Amino acid sequence: MLDALMDSAYIKSLPFLWDGLKVTVGITAVGLFFGIIIGAIAGLGKLSKSRIIRAIWTVYVEVVRGTPILAQALFLYFGISEDLIGLNLDSFTAGVIAIAVNAGAYIAEIVRGAVYSIDKGQHEAGRSLGLSQKQTMRYIIWPQAFKRMIPPLGNQFVISLKDTSVFSVIAVHDLVYKAKQYYNITFEVFETLVMVCLLYLCITIPTALYLRRLERKLDV
Repeated sequence: MLDALMDSAYIKSLPFLWDGLKVTVGITAVGLFFGIIIGAIAGLGKLSKSRIIRAIWTVYVEVVRGTPILAQALFLYFGISEDLIGLNLDSFTAGVIAIAVNAGAYIAEIVRGAVYSIDKGQHEAGRSLGLSQKQTMRYIIWPQAFKRMIPPLGNQFVISLKDTSVFSVIAVHDLVYKAKQYYNITFEVFETLVMVCLLYLCITIPTALYLRRLERKLDV
């Protein structure tokens, strides 16, 4: 029974798919790291008193959220030429940038919503303590807002992880790309795609369960 399982097409595909899974997780992790930075800046920018700053970040958010990530990845990989920026983007870098830019737009709304959700009395309390507006944001508002951002940021990780599946079109050697390579050689399409789905679920389900537990713990 065990020998039959180990010799099955499902298990045999795992070593090949594992390499793709590492690339998928790598792109997601690095892309989200920069996406959080971009999103924090954009979210706070949309809260700025300056109309120009608000307009700039609003345009960024609306353009990115209004276009599919596949089109963004294609634009980064094929549309931006060496003549335009002075260098060629490899597929992995293009994928990371696409995740960072795309996730950043959604994280901006998470940041903006979290900051807005803090009672205005907290702002007034900071000012009454003699803190400047920036100090009030840094020491009073941001810590409370960040606590409320954690669950939706976890959800964004799951979304971005699944978004990487489209990067096979720009030759990123992610999980889906490696799966296509494998079943083109073995013709074991069904078995390979079943394992692809299971590998995604092995990451997304534990993440979702952890987020639910964290949300209850944080009481947000």
